[in-house]
Amino acid sequence: MNDDVKKYIYGTLTVFVVGVLAWIGFLYINACGFTLTCNRGKLAVDRTPVPTLLPATLPAMEIPAGGEAVVPDQCRVAATDLIGAWVAAGSSETEAFQFVDVNGQDCESTFEEVKPLFIEANYWYVGSLSCVSCHSVDVAVSSAQLDLSNYAGIMAGSRRADAESTGTDILGAGSWDSSLLYEFISTSKADVPGHADIKADLLIFAGTPLPAPEPTVTATSTPLPEATATPTP
Repeated sequence: MNDDVKKYIYGTLTVFVVGVLAWIGFLYINACGFTLTCNRGKLAVDRTPVPTLLPATLPAMEIPAGGEAVVPDQCRVAATDLIGAWVAAGSSETEAFQFVDVNGQDCESTFEEVKPLFIEANYWYVGSLSCVSCHSVDVAVSSAQLDLSNYAGIMAGSRRADAESTGTDILGAGSWDSSLLYEFISTSKADVPGHADIKADLLIFAGTPLPAPEPTVTATSTPLPEATATPTP
């Protein structure tokens, strides 16, 4: 009887140990395959659909020792003022427009320097998404049915019924200070995604300085003194 009990005990222990080893082996093969390196067992990198580190899009700036960043041959202007000058000049896609920068010099630019303010990330504040992240070419899903990805979309306005239609003018018919676009980028709106941290006084480098006008020479009305002969002794 004692021998039978021992057999049952040993048999149960053997089955238990074999079962545990088989379960561990099953888990290992399922996770790592038939390898000893277990590369499949490494934790996968958790990636988000929106990159957490946005690439820099602005040009590199020269920074002198103890001074401000300097971009040669460019003017310094508030981003809202640059857009405003473009709007006030007629909002052309190709023609140059003029503005006065923060240093009081006359400058000239084109829409090509206005466009990056809408399509490039990291522009309005550090870590900002581009405007076209929400206001894209597909007006069916675009916020406010507004497309800021190109000139035609900007001119077509917001609240558009479809891609072929025009909506509400966002440029104020040339009156920048009363336009919808000015309102939304000059005032922080905490309830509008992407607009809460916009810096209305953001300064950027854009445009090129115009040559200073040459000084004009005016004729004087004061007669010049006449030369007189020196008498000889």
